[in-house]
Amino acid sequence: MSRVKPRLAAGAGLSAAAVVGAAFLVVQPATADGFTGPVVGLGGKCLDVAGASSANGTAVQLYTCNGTSAQSWTVDTGAKTIKALGKCLDVVDDGRHDGALLQIWDCANVPEQRWTVDQTGRVVGQGSGKCVDVPAGNTADGTRLQVWTCDAWSPYQRWTTPGGGTNPTTTTTSQVPGRSDLATPAKKDIAMRLVSSAENSSLDWRAQFAYIEDIGDGRGYTAGIIGFCSGTGDMLELVEHYTSVKPNNALAGYLPALRRVNGTPSHEGLDPGFQQAWRTAAQDPVFQQAQETERDRVYFTPSVNQAKSDGLRALGQFAYYDAIVMHGGGTDQASFGTIRRKAMARAKTPAQGGDETAYLHAFLDERVVAMKLEEAHEDTSRVDTAQRVFLNNGNLDLNTPLAWKVYGDPFRID
Repeated sequence: MSRVKPRLAAGAGLSAAAVVGAAFLVVQPATADGFTGPVVGLGGKCLDVAGASSANGTAVQLYTCNGTSAQSWTVDTGAKTIKALGKCLDVVDDGRHDGALLQIWDCANVPEQRWTVDQTGRVVGQGSGKCVDVPAGNTADGTRLQVWTCDAWSPYQRWTTPGGGTNPTTTTTSQVPGRSDLATPAKKDIAMRLVSSAENSSLDWRAQFAYIEDIGDGRGYTAGIIGFCSGTGDMLELVEHYTSVKPNNALAGYLPALRRVNGTPSHEGLDPGFQQAWRTAAQDPVFQQAQETERDRVYFTPSVNQAKSDGLRALGQFAYYDAIVMHGGGTDQASFGTIRRKAMARAKTPAQGGDETAYLHAFLDERVVAMKLEEAHEDTSRVDTAQRVFLNNGNLDLNTPLAWKVYGDPFRID
């Protein structure tokens, strides 16, 4: 089975440089005022003060990371300021509308200069409630940055900030006594095996690196451990990342064709050799690691962080992850964002003071509704006879042993 993932606008996907930049960013030490270092975003490019000028009103832009003072930002989580060249990140004319531009200005302790970094890496302005954003996903050097309505799943608003990318003062679910964390190695392996039982009818998720076929769902080829699709952008991003790490690989020659077919079900330029090239690459440990890196960046880490923010334990974290694997992020009718929004309209999350079990039932109910919107996902057993079983058993920590069925096939983890 393949998941529904909304098409990214042409050129809007995170490039390999973004992945590498995020994965290998060196976190700078804390100063007296906070953490200092680069702020890395879309395309692996940095938040930059144009021309390294400290004059009031100087534009803040996206630019190739170069280690200069124009890209050295101090994130002060106490004062909620972000400073470079002795000036504060600021919104032009105190704008609070979508598209208001960013600049630097003398620090004045005003709402337009106060920012927080949330657990998904969004930089949120206190004055506007909007997020620092790359307009239309344009990663060209010199692109003027703006604020825009926050979107939990937009790559245009995801930043890695000094200190690790999130507000260090934020308490996560994994820090709360008695809670469980899907990101721990043992729980994460359980999550991968659960998804593999539904996607590949096997618990051996590591055997799926070489998997590739067109299942006729309008998304081109579906492949790998999480079902990267040639028609939805994530396969292109994966191969770009792999090629950035290992240029001479079996898939590099197919990048032009992958860019052309992105957003379509077409195989033009991929056939007849692409499937075999994928299987060849899948024997390479570098490609296997690239698949895991992309899976975590696009699906696992954002969904688990959102679940933690909602106060959910390991089962809820898995429910979010499995949903975004199939439905993708975004706000369309069958997206994860819509499923969560509808569930929250029916029941409060634990973070809102609600009952965890009641909220998860509401979430799974809305997940089933979304699945039935598409013929390829009308079988809802991965919810009904798997996640719902764990929930009905009160296994909110997703502890083993686990027994479930998908498409009628029984599975068990002891």
